[in-house]
Amino acid sequence: MQTGLADFIRGTPEGDAADRVLRKCVHCGFCNATCPTYQLLGDELDGPRGRIYLMKQMLEGEIAAETVLPHLDRCLTCRNCESTCPSGVRYHELVDIGRAVAERRARRPLAERARRWVVREGLSRPGLFNAALTLGRLARPLLPAGVAAKIAPEKEARAWPPVRHARRMLVLAGCVQPALMPDVNAAAARVLDLVGISLIEIAGAGCCGALRFHLNDQDGGRRDMRALIDAWWPAIERGDVEAIVMTASGCGSTVREYGDLLAGDREYAGRAARVSALTRDLSEVLAGERAQIEGLFAAQGVRRRPLSYHPPCSLQHGQQVRGHAESLLRAAGFDLQPVADSHLCCGSAGSYSLLQPVIAQTLRDNRLAALEAEAADGIASANVGCIAHLQSGTDKPVRHWIEWLDEALRNGG
Repeated sequence: MQTGLADFIRGTPEGDAADRVLRKCVHCGFCNATCPTYQLLGDELDGPRGRIYLMKQMLEGEIAAETVLPHLDRCLTCRNCESTCPSGVRYHELVDIGRAVAERRARRPLAERARRWVVREGLSRPGLFNAALTLGRLARPLLPAGVAAKIAPEKEARAWPPVRHARRMLVLAGCVQPALMPDVNAAAARVLDLVGISLIEIAGAGCCGALRFHLNDQDGGRRDMRALIDAWWPAIERGDVEAIVMTASGCGSTVREYGDLLAGDREYAGRAARVSALTRDLSEVLAGERAQIEGLFAAQGVRRRPLSYHPPCSLQHGQQVRGHAESLLRAAGFDLQPVADSHLCCGSAGSYSLLQPVIAQTLRDNRLAALEAEAADGIASANVGCIAHLQSGTDKPVRHWIEWLDEALRNGG
């Protein structure tokens, strides 16, 4: 694709990056075939090809940012299009640039700006989110059904094993997962402990930066990234840990790109690249210990239990990690039911379900219809946002796959 960027962005780092991505796109349209919003809305401008053309026009100074911004807001950033694209277009890089430019050049209504600020600040601060969730649980009987469904009941974290192995890994606590699903990291620690790995959380290691970054506060997102690197760096520098484990695939997708996102930061570029290189999804770590996992289940025996699995977009399209969690669940005796269109997004997409609730609910209901098509005991996934979003639309238990695996180990299959 030929480009002619406008003076306001030509020759800048943003402009050069956007130009590289735009020139790779051949406008074949294969991406639209797997785009959830295009399938749902049927509007070319709400598919990747149309959004790319809109961003190109905006960056060339041909159309106003106000025209582009609503279509970028409706993008889930699920990156399904990247898995489909035959030309290797890094759409997420372009949409990050397009959103940043549109946000600077357009003026949102005051109410919309306030809502986005509340979501951005409320979700990215663990203490504030925990307090708000506690109040929400108290007020749950008085809230509208749609709002009440999003407020997860309180859950308990079971015992975390002591640090006792030579092999040690860091794990990110994150911003909303400790309050919504406090047993996920503990379950990961218990399972890893059985295969000779100690899992460690570092105090002060909070939000990975994805929430602010993808809500167009990219400077704030990078500040969160630097703060997380600072919290982890002493342990990394000492050589105490061999990997950084991600139990929330949305965070993992972002942390794995720290090297790119902070490449222009002279102080942090090297450390960011090191953090990205160390980062692995929990399913990848345990897949490397599969023989031991299988041995544990072989020793105690397993019983077949039907389960449906939803692979988050941030795992299968963002990180390009596929099949490990499913394989481990099968080894634990779970009978994974076939799920139609498992490449599609559930509608959670970070803060998307709060800012685009109508689209998000439709996508959620479509995924639940596929996930519940067979008589499964429950649903497994690998990201806190997907789990909470899917759980708001079903009575079946929706849990992190490591919780299902841990439970099978504790209960004898």
